[in-house]
Amino acid sequence: MSHSTPATANGNDSKKFKGDRSPCSPSRVLHIRKIPNEVTESEIISLGLPFGKVTNLLMLKGKSQAFLEMASEEAAVTMVNYYTPVTPHLRSQPVYIQYSNHRELKTDNLPNQARAQAALQAVNSIQSGGPGVEGMALTGQSPVLRIIVENPFYPVTLEVLYQIFSKFGTVLKIITFTKNNQFQALLQYADPLNAHHAKSALDGQNIYNACCTLRIEFSKLTSLNVKYNNDKSRDFTRIDLPTGDGQPTLDTTMAAAFGAPGIISSPYAGAAGFAPAIGFPQAGLSVQGVPGALGPLALTTSAITGRMVGLTAMPGHSVLLVSNLNPDVILPHGLFILFGVYGDVHRVKILFNKKENALVQMADATQAQLAMSHLNGQRLHGRVLRITLSKHQAVQLPREGHEDQGLTKDYTNSPLHRFKKPGSKNFQNIFPPSATLHLSNIPPLVTDEDLKRLFASTGCTVKAFKFFQKDRKMALIQLGSVEEAILALIELHNHDLGENHHLRVSFSKSMI
Repeated sequence: MSHSTPATANGNDSKKFKGDRSPCSPSRVLHIRKIPNEVTESEIISLGLPFGKVTNLLMLKGKSQAFLEMASEEAAVTMVNYYTPVTPHLRSQPVYIQYSNHRELKTDNLPNQARAQAALQAVNSIQSGGPGVEGMALTGQSPVLRIIVENPFYPVTLEVLYQIFSKFGTVLKIITFTKNNQFQALLQYADPLNAHHAKSALDGQNIYNACCTLRIEFSKLTSLNVKYNNDKSRDFTRIDLPTGDGQPTLDTTMAAAFGAPGIISSPYAGAAGFAPAIGFPQAGLSVQGVPGALGPLALTTSAITGRMVGLTAMPGHSVLLVSNLNPDVILPHGLFILFGVYGDVHRVKILFNKKENALVQMADATQAQLAMSHLNGQRLHGRVLRITLSKHQAVQLPREGHEDQGLTKDYTNSPLHRFKKPGSKNFQNIFPPSATLHLSNIPPLVTDEDLKRLFASTGCTVKAFKFFQKDRKMALIQLGSVEEAILALIELHNHDLGENHHLRVSFSKSMI
């Protein structure tokens, strides 16, 4: 197959390509390249569904391209961040997603738009919980599959199922359990069509040579409710879920599962096809050397879980490299407060010779991944942030007597950490940056006018404000843009409101 695009666009270099490819600033319109010829409108729409409402679609089949419009820029940013470490596949082919130069799609007078609009309507009626019958008319089936593994000679983990079934579309949720002494799972796709393709392709296949046979049927459920993210259940659209109690970490169960020979003998070799985002340090876990094995099952928990990385075993990836900062205004304290929304920041270092760059050391790898997936691509002081994992294991403090103009700060014992207490409510309230902020710890005498004035004093526009009905200590405030909200949060989190009350500010998932 000849590539007319530059060399960087093909698979091997897609990592580098994704990071550097587009100076485009975030837009709610996404440009999707290299789509296979026979792909349907609803398959393209299903790429965007886990991240929010899809409002428009334009297919350019002759060019193997499509444009997808999301309801909000935040949804588009979350989607691009999710698919950057985990290349999505449609019909077994990798597709590439980037921000478009277009701010919205105008498709009213274009020919051939009827099918796209019909697909959008069908999907939206499913999403809004509209009449199930009409929504399901797409395939007449549920997006949820019930999977039974027969003859389980080797243990089958949630990760293995994810890798195999992701081949056929975006997997939203998986719940595994044992019933009648059989290992079973419920798996929800973004789109009933994905479920249909997966069932027809995988029913009756063996995961490992001559054992672990898959029996697949459509579930009566149309949606799964996942309470915990652990090795038994996972909701890939919600990184904020607790792990539940006493669950073993993934690495031991996974290590056991992968002492097994040949995963899915052909034709599904390479069922996952993910480029490893972060490999496990124990090299022995890859099953690549096994004949007939599912090729790229090198264990990359980050690739498997996308945004929700179970990298508890890897202390080395807790330092982030933040680039494209505005060197004239950036201070370590600002990065400490902003990154502190997604985890406890231990140290921040703005690089002495390149002040556009900084290193941020988080408490652990999961928090680093959370901060990276939520903040990469956001705007701060007029610049679009670029965030990657740093190769440094830790941020070094300057040696005694060496002054570095206050560019390196140690926050290890800061009283402002949000996640010190295990099981803290803050873990459940982690949301992407949004124009609406959640305020708490407001003393009784402070009025809405006081708070509006306070926020306006940081230079932002206050569009709406409302106290919580049941609890006047909390309120929502909506500002002019996501960037204004980010700046206001940095400036006003921990602001002293008097009476020994310090304002707590976080991003809200609600609008006013």
